Amino acid sequence: MSLRRRILVVDDEPQIHRFLTAALDAAGYDPIRADTGAAALREIAARAPDAVILDLGLPDLDGREVLTKARAFYAGPVIVLSARHQESEKIDVLDLGADDYLEKPFGVGEFLARLRVALRRGGNAELPDGLVIAGELEIDLPLRTVRRGGVIVRLSPKEFELLARLVAGRGKVITQPQLLTAVWGPAHKNDTQYLRVFVGQLRRKLEAVPAQPRHLVTEPGVGYRFIAEP
Repeated sequence: MSLRRRILVVDDEPQIHRFLTAALDAAGYDPIRADTGAAALREIAARAPDAVILDLGLPDLDGREVLTKARAFYAGPVIVLSARHQESEKIDVLDLGADDYLEKPFGVGEFLARLRVALRRGGNAELPDGLVIAGELEIDLPLRTVRRGGVIVRLSPKEFELLARLVAGRGKVITQPQLLTAVWGPAHKNDTQYLRVFVGQLRRKLEAVPAQPRHLVTEPGVGYRFIAEP
C-alpha cells in the first residue's frame, strides 16, 4: 500500500500532465490523471485524493461546474489552474470552494509551494490529524494505516475511507446519506446496502466480537457512530 499522498491532476493538455506528473513524482506524491470533468468526478468519488489540481478549460464540463459538483462530496483541497487572468474569475472559483488559484504559465517551485500550503491548511478538512487510539485499535489517518493489537489490518481503500469518515465524527452519529455521499459520491446516497456490507467487513476486521461491536455502532434507521472508548 502506497503511503504517498495522492494528487489528482485534471487537465486536457498532455504537456501539463507530463510536467506536473514529473514534478509531483519527484516531490514524493502519487499523481493521478483525469482528462475530462466527468473522469475527474469519478476519480474523486472512487479514490478520494488528498488534493485536486483542476483546470477550468475542460472539453466536456466547465471547471467551475466540476468544482461545484465535487464540493457536494469532497472536502479536500482544490487548486484551480487557468489561463484566464481576470480578477472576477479568481473570486468566482474561490467563492465556489477552491482553496487557491494558479495562473498559467507557472513554475514548478510555486506550484509545489502552493500545494504544500493547501495540504497543511486543508487535507480532508473534516478529518482529525494524527493517530487515533480506540482500545486495541490504532488508526493513523495521515499514513492510512490501521493496527489491531499492534498488528497491521489490511483495509481496502473504500473500507479505510468509510472508517476515516466515522472516526472524523467521533461520538457523533453520521447519517447513511452523509457517509454514502462522502465515500461513494452523490449518485449513491440511497444505496444503503453498500454501508451494510462495508460496515460488516470493517467489524469483522476490527471488532473483537463483530456481532457485538464496541467501536462501529449502528444507530437504527439513522446511521453509524464511532466510539473511541475501550
